[in-house]
Amino acid sequence: MKINAILWDYDGTLVNSVTKNIEITKQILSVVAPRLSGSQLPIYLQSEKDYHMANHQSKNWQDLYINYYGLTEKEMLDAGKLWTEYQLKNTTPVELYSGIKETINQIDLPQGICSQNSSENIIQVLKENNLLRKFSAIIGYDDIPQERQKPSSYSGIKFVNQLFTTLRNRTIIYVGDHEGDTEFARNMESDLPKGNKIISVAVRYSGANSTSWKYKPDFELDSPNELLNLIENYNKHKYRKLR
Repeated sequence: MKINAILWDYDGTLVNSVTKNIEITKQILSVVAPRLSGSQLPIYLQSEKDYHMANHQSKNWQDLYINYYGLTEKEMLDAGKLWTEYQLKNTTPVELYSGIKETINQIDLPQGICSQNSSENIIQVLKENNLLRKFSAIIGYDDIPQERQKPSSYSGIKFVNQLFTTLRNRTIIYVGDHEGDTEFARNMESDLPKGNKIISVAVRYSGANSTSWKYKPDFELDSPNELLNLIENYNKHKYRKLR
């Protein structure tokens, strides 16, 4: 079986958006939970190091907001509704990780993005980097129901249904930086017809460490261009899984 498509996460995988995400979150908290602003700002929003730690330990953004930042469930839901608006208004620049652009341009396969970021924001960044043409589908937070966010397979199934007219013996790589991304890949494979394969790839270049993860990736990468070798070796049946 050969690789048929590459599906990417966005934050922490394609772009380093930590500084921007911290600023947006602080702005949103000042609206939905002002008690967590100023001198009461959660420690995990006070430095990039602490943000990374919380982000990679949390199951998803809802868990991050409730169990690390200290929001109530209602405040978390209100914050989610504001995310796209505040993200598009925020002008803090984000940068692609080194090697991402070159890697994406060298992949001669359909590519897509499934993210809990805003699809409009993702499209804007891809346009700025002349990469939009390389993506067949971009599915963001605002494109799927609240209760179907990752690690639910909903957005991934939506991607493959947009890409393929038949789902038979397809092999897709999903690249992410979070345990929730690996769980997402497992859920996708479980919910697709038998015979389809989702390969989970975790990237370490943004700080991910899968040592304590319950859901283990099939492969890990230290740099984006290693994905090209993985695709080539997988297609030649010269590869070794982690699990």
